[in-house]
Amino acid sequence: MTGSLSTGLTPKRLLTHAGIAAMMALALAGCGKKNRPKADLAASQVTTIGINSYLWRASLDALSFMPLLQADSAGGVIVSDWYTNPSNPNERMKVTVTILDQDLRADALRVAASRQIQQNGGWVDAPVQAATVQRLEDVILTKARDLRRSTIGG
Repeated sequence: MTGSLSTGLTPKRLLTHAGIAAMMALALAGCGKKNRPKADLAASQVTTIGINSYLWRASLDALSFMPLLQADSAGGVIVSDWYTNPSNPNERMKVTVTILDQDLRADALRVAASRQIQQNGGWVDAPVQAATVQRLEDVILTKARDLRRSTIGG
């Protein structure tokens, strides 16, 4: 094909595409000139990562002693790997924290835990006390509220 570039576009078509891109860039540059309200860092809705950042940071802090398999801030999911307490080597725990909302509320947090005990050289599933999950939720919520309080300076 005579007059075509390695992109497969003719010079005229390439110039048209470049012109459209330039117009779009100018239009977007004009958007930055508007006065925007300043972000309220202490608001209960903090959407820079898609979920409530106070709950996110508090959850990471609360699980900092456990190895993590996954930490997805956009989806609000933290999954730990199995953790064995050195003082109780025959038991291990795995925790999943899900942040469900952008608001700092108790119902925006879901904690699930799995527990295994060692029997006959292998790991066997065992029940997790409901109080264990509730305590972890309380720790995360308290830390999140403390983080929010320290951000607003009160």
